[in-house]
Amino acid sequence: MRRMLHHLGRERGDVPGWVLITLMTAGLVILIWGLAGPALSDIFQNAISKVTGL
Repeated sequence: MRRMLHHLGRERGDVPGWVLITLMTAGLVILIWGLAGPALSDIFQNAISKVTGL
C-alpha cells in the first residue's frame, strides 16, 4: 500500500497532452464554425421566417 501511494504521489499526469488536445479541439471548432457559420445562419433564418410567417 505504501509503495502504491508513493507511486501515485509522483504521478503528475500528461499536462502537455491535455493542453494539445484542448488547443486542437478549439482550433477545429473555430475552423468548422468559420466554414459552416454562414450556411447555418441562413438555415436558422429560413426556419425562423417559416415559423413566424415573415
